[in-house]
Amino acid sequence: MHNILTLCIKTDTKAEVIMHQHPLNKIYDEFKAGYITRDELEGTVYEYLLNNQLKSSLAHWKNDEYEDFISWLYPRLHKAIDSYQETGSTFDIYIGTVMRLSAREYRVRRITKSVTEYSAWSVRVPELYVHEESQAYSFENRENQIQNTTVEKHGRKSPRQFLILILKCYYYVSDDFLERIAIHTGTKFEELRDMVAKLRNIRQKKDDELYLLKERIYCQYYRCIVYEKRLTYIPEDTVNHVRLKEKLLKARSRLEKMRLRAAKIRTDATNREIAEVIGISKGSVDASLHRLKTKFEQLADKSMLN
Repeated sequence: MHNILTLCIKTDTKAEVIMHQHPLNKIYDEFKAGYITRDELEGTVYEYLLNNQLKSSLAHWKNDEYEDFISWLYPRLHKAIDSYQETGSTFDIYIGTVMRLSAREYRVRRITKSVTEYSAWSVRVPELYVHEESQAYSFENRENQIQNTTVEKHGRKSPRQFLILILKCYYYVSDDFLERIAIHTGTKFEELRDMVAKLRNIRQKKDDELYLLKERIYCQYYRCIVYEKRLTYIPEDTVNHVRLKEKLLKARSRLEKMRLRAAKIRTDATNREIAEVIGISKGSVDASLHRLKTKFEQLADKSMLN
C-alpha cells in the first residue's frame, strides 16, 4: 500500500512538473519572480500565441484570419492577465480558455460587420450603376417648352409666371440652375438667388424636419437589410431566428410609417409665402399658377394625341 501511494505521489509530482514546463507557465513564473516586466510578459504571450497556431484550439482557422484575431485580442491580454488567479487552472489553460471565448465574440463581430457591409453595398452598387451613365440635364433643350408654357392669354410672354413656378419648386433648385434660368424670369441672378434664400429661411423649420426624417429613414432602411441578411446565418426553428424575425417585421412596419410621414411633408412653398417674397398679392400668385396648370394640361393632351 505504501509503495502504491509513493508511486501515485511521484506520478502527480511528475505531471505537475511537466505541466509547469509549458512555455506560457514558465513565462508567467518569471514574471511573478520579477525577472521580466509586465510589458515583456504581454509581448511574449502575444508572440507565442502568434507563432503557435497549430498548438491552439484555433488550428483549423486560416492563417490570415488567425493573425487578425490575435492582433484584435492583444489589447485584451492586459485585463485577462489581471483577472488570472492561480487557485484554479494553470496559466496556459487559462489563456486557452480566454482565446476560445474571445474567438466566438470575434466571429460574431466579423459576421455582423460583413453583413452590414454587404447590406450597404447591395443598396449602393445599383445606385452607382444607375448614375454611372446618367445624362446631364440640358436646359437648352427645354427652353422652347418653357417659353411655350409661360405665356398669357394673348400670346405675350410672362416671365413672372416662370418666376413664380421657380419659387414654388425652390426646394429642388441649385444656384447653378438659377444662374442659367434667371434670364427667363425677368430678374437678375442675384435677385433670384436672394428670393430663393428668403424662401428657405421662411421654410427652414419644415425643411429641417424633412431632412432629419430622411436621415432616419435611411438608417431604418439599412437596419432592415441587416436584419434580413443576419437571418440567413441563423438556423430556422430556433429562438434567435424567431426573435430576429420579429425585429425585422417591426422594423419594416416602422419604415413604412416613416415613409408615409415623409410623403405628407410638403416641399413646395405656399402661395402666400411666394407672394410675400415677390411683393405681390396672393391672388396674383393663385391666378398665375392656375394658368400654368391649365397650359400644362393642354400640352399633355396634345402630346398624347400625337
